[in-house]
Amino acid sequence: MESTSHQPDPAASTVSWPPVAKPGEPGSFLPGQQPEPVSTTCGHGAEAAPAEPTAPDGTDLIPDAEATEGADLLAQLRAQIAKFVILPSDQALDATTLWVAATHLQCSWQHAPRLAVVGPAKRCGKSRLLDVLAETVHQPMLTVNSSPAAIFRTISEEPPTLLVDEADTIFGSPKAAEKNEEMRGLLNAGHQRDRYVLRVVGNDHTPRKFPTFAMAAIAGIGDLPDTIMDRSIVIRMRRRAEGERVAPYRTARDRPALHAIRDKIARWAAPLADQALRLEPAMPVEDRAADTWEPLVIIADLAGGPWPRVARQACKLMVDAEVQTEEDNPSGARILADIRRIFHAAGEPDSIATDQLLFNLNGDPEAPWAETSRGGLTPRGLGAMLREFGISSGNVRMPDGTQRKGYLRNKFLDAWRRYCPAVHPVNAATGSRG
Repeated sequence: MESTSHQPDPAASTVSWPPVAKPGEPGSFLPGQQPEPVSTTCGHGAEAAPAEPTAPDGTDLIPDAEATEGADLLAQLRAQIAKFVILPSDQALDATTLWVAATHLQCSWQHAPRLAVVGPAKRCGKSRLLDVLAETVHQPMLTVNSSPAAIFRTISEEPPTLLVDEADTIFGSPKAAEKNEEMRGLLNAGHQRDRYVLRVVGNDHTPRKFPTFAMAAIAGIGDLPDTIMDRSIVIRMRRRAEGERVAPYRTARDRPALHAIRDKIARWAAPLADQALRLEPAMPVEDRAADTWEPLVIIADLAGGPWPRVARQACKLMVDAEVQTEEDNPSGARILADIRRIFHAAGEPDSIATDQLLFNLNGDPEAPWAETSRGGLTPRGLGAMLREFGISSGNVRMPDGTQRKGYLRNKFLDAWRRYCPAVHPVNAATGSRG
């Protein structure tokens, strides 16, 4: 069974970065008061030091804060989750614990992080994790096969926590995704406060705004749409290995203990709503990742103990892992960056034939495109990827005067500037290289 609490890091430095808020004192930060460590091995013996130590990112230097009741409650919640589900890493378990606690202060957040619980196949523990979440989050609302209209009509200014299981039946194929575009829009809009959907109601068709803001856990086989993954703390589940054991979950037997810890966390969090609203914690990541992780880091800062360090370590490691996954995965902005390099290497022609583009993409031994199917990336597969960016193929005139199927360079300019601006930058006004 997982340990019920994190042990203080004996190698915490006098350098406190990011600054850690004092529990109960918004705007005040803990000074580094621990002695300078003798070793540079993060609390382990000298024999544990790596052969080629890397520079710390700062998160491991954060000292323990003064512990509040919340620190122990988070440790108890962490142990309860680990009792029934094996998460892919300690950081994933920490993040899930903090996410659950954050649902009890949703009215304090500007952004409502999604928890994307994804796995490559069945029986990875996704639904079991949702079972545990349903008993511990604030006002759970299970939404298997619920319509978007039904969902946004149940979201109020004090939002529930959406729990969406079997998301692969919603987004798992292009046809299903197209059919459920409204659901994707709802989940995207609900990530940020004050994003409403407008619908007419009643016999007189009176326009009415419906709120969409609500935290959501979404479980399914395979990745969710990119726009949802980008707004999510991603938990990549996997099947239990031989020897890994968890307790069987029995609703009637186990629900009371989960409800007990849920109610304690809710009581602890309730008086902290105003403080949580005002805190602006230092984050180890930027942009949308910082928006998504901020509620978890604030919860950690309010709880104190080791949690401020634990939260930022989980944030940094998991965000970095997703960035690497995106780079390795044959989708998203990677295809735009590789096509940008092809156009540049070809001397910036006005167009490139589809077969020439595919020849270059599939011929790159360090790119993933040749492995997308038995024959490599196909014209249809390429078209599907680029369609997400509003780019389509057509008849293009080649330098020898012939006409072939291909892609115009100017169709890529906006997407290149938005999604891979550092790859052979193009001038915003003329489309020439900057």
